[in-house]
Amino acid sequence: MPSALPEGEPVPDDGSLPPEALAELGERPFGFYVHVPFCTVRCGYCDFNTYTAEELGAGVSRASYADQAIAEVRRARAVLGEATAPVETVFVGGGTPTLLEPEALGSILTAIDAEFGLAPGAEVTTEANPDSVDLGRLERLRAAGFTRVSFGMQSAVPHVLRVLDRTHDPERVPGVVDAARRAGFDQVSLDLIYGTPGESPADWLTTVDAALACAPDHVSAYSLIVEEGTALARRVRRGELPMPDEDDLADKYLAADERLAAAGLGWYEVSNWARDADARCRHNLGYWTGGDWWGIGPGAHSHVGGVRWWNVKHPVAYARRLAADTTPAQGREVLDADTRRMERVLLEVRLAEGLAVEVVGESAALDDLVQRGLVEPTARNEGRVVLTQTGRLLADAVVRDLLD
Repeated sequence: MPSALPEGEPVPDDGSLPPEALAELGERPFGFYVHVPFCTVRCGYCDFNTYTAEELGAGVSRASYADQAIAEVRRARAVLGEATAPVETVFVGGGTPTLLEPEALGSILTAIDAEFGLAPGAEVTTEANPDSVDLGRLERLRAAGFTRVSFGMQSAVPHVLRVLDRTHDPERVPGVVDAARRAGFDQVSLDLIYGTPGESPADWLTTVDAALACAPDHVSAYSLIVEEGTALARRVRRGELPMPDEDDLADKYLAADERLAAAGLGWYEVSNWARDADARCRHNLGYWTGGDWWGIGPGAHSHVGGVRWWNVKHPVAYARRLAADTTPAQGREVLDADTRRMERVLLEVRLAEGLAVEVVGESAALDDLVQRGLVEPTARNEGRVVLTQTGRLLADAVVRDLLD
């Protein structure tokens, strides 16, 4: 949940959507994202819309947040009216969602089920820091209806975690993964970051191997991005730390892909690997394949039927709008056909299933991508644009060539 928000167009006070957007609801998977904007400390690399207790100000607290989120769930029901779709996925992210009591998170899930209905077998995920849960809290989360947990491991190397300002002990990770299994979670995922200044190739392999030793169902591995406005960016600007090196990032991606594949985790999106199709994150697949979702919380983004909108950023402003019975949305944009096509290319080309050739059309550019070894020739002949391993490293360039 990046902290910077676009301006967009004004949103009606009641948050109402165009009839044509509502008419599309149900044609694609529908989910909820719930943003919990609280952290105990701010990590130096993080650009997400999060707040420590000292930064919140009056009128907002962890104790009252679930009630505010539930109020927005009810607003969502009012806005969508007769338009309906079963909720296939719920993803609770942050911040650190597990700073809230499990029962508070469960009350939000209960409200979503009461207002919309959870589909049978719905995927319900919460993110968690390794130091924010134990067996008891994980059991309570499972009892509240959560089926999947994603731990922010990031690195197994203490000096790398220190550069990132991560405070958890990496030795806790195997224990909390085991606790999640004992609590009955269907799926356990680990999030990793590579390319931190000072991280050697051996450090990165130590992290990947430590993650694999936990036997996760799913791994996400993202290259470190130095975001403007973060403490990490200020350190880089002062010359205290070097910028991540592109060649180093590429080497670490390839090393991780090799290790993960050898352990039986296959890539299904450029930065995501899963043990099998059932372990893929269905919520994120909804984002990547043009699904619909309602984003709950400060700064949360939503998309229904080609209309995208985003809530006010600060928790105090968010709480005030809900208390005044007005939409918390700050701005929105109605996506035209060309924009929707562009975004489809941008996202679907990153998937292992690839993009249908008919979306971009036959072209010399596509033929050139095959010749350069960036697109799989067999898939191309079957009408799909699927990236090779080298193509995954250059996914943004592939998208630019396809859209030119």
